[in-house]
Amino acid sequence: MTTISKELRTELTGLLAQRMLAPFSVELGMLYGDPTVASGLVRLRNSGAQKILVVPLFPQYCGASTGAVYDQVAAELRRWRWLPEVRFIAEYHDHPGYIEALRASVMQHWQTHGRTERLLVSFHGTPERYFQRGDPYFCKCQKTARLLAEELMLRDEQWSVSFQSRFGAGKWLAPYTADVVAALPASGVNEVTVVCPGFAIDCLETLEEIAIENCERFHAAGGRRFLFVPALNGRPEHARALADLIAQHCQGWTPFERGLFPAGAARDASA
Repeated sequence: MTTISKELRTELTGLLAQRMLAPFSVELGMLYGDPTVASGLVRLRNSGAQKILVVPLFPQYCGASTGAVYDQVAAELRRWRWLPEVRFIAEYHDHPGYIEALRASVMQHWQTHGRTERLLVSFHGTPERYFQRGDPYFCKCQKTARLLAEELMLRDEQWSVSFQSRFGAGKWLAPYTADVVAALPASGVNEVTVVCPGFAIDCLETLEEIAIENCERFHAAGGRRFLFVPALNGRPEHARALADLIAQHCQGWTPFERGLFPAGAARDASA
């Protein structure tokens, strides 16, 4: 994950150098790994950045992920005597460049491995009580999936949404990916492609759960062909989408005071 994150940072740094009037410092920070959010912020401060843009690599806003980035950034900045101007990108679940990058990744996968009759768009789950208390994550996921399906020109019966990585006995966002995958063959769907747009970078948890465990579950239920589309990772389209997003949010800043801090969770490899 860290290696791929660094590749994305390198790609992003190059694009920003071409677009911006001055060098743009880009640092990594992870919620649950190294380099940490705090260390990334300190490196930006030491580089002389007086304006910092924080980019949580969670396309769909969720209090448990995006909100955690806010919390860790605030915790570190409380220790500083001279505070920079800080901006946050709360989400980019419907950003045209991000949707186009997803479309290109799915199409390329189909061109290489052959198209399937169903696309399953799987997002990391959260407890249902978060949604009931006002967390917008479920709605953001639905919009990302709908926009992707529209760009792929899929009919309603050719795609669906599910949620993975359920923990504990409580109710989580449904339908659960494992249940959907196991039920597809009985409904006549023998070929499926699974894409996980909530992850900017592939992580071992997702690869094991989706590409291995759910693949085995699908075949055990009688399915013939199971495809897993990797995360956007260091794809050029991904870097371009992030560069467009960053340029949009840096409008009005003078060119010699900027720093960039992409931040996320260790499990989905912040870039």
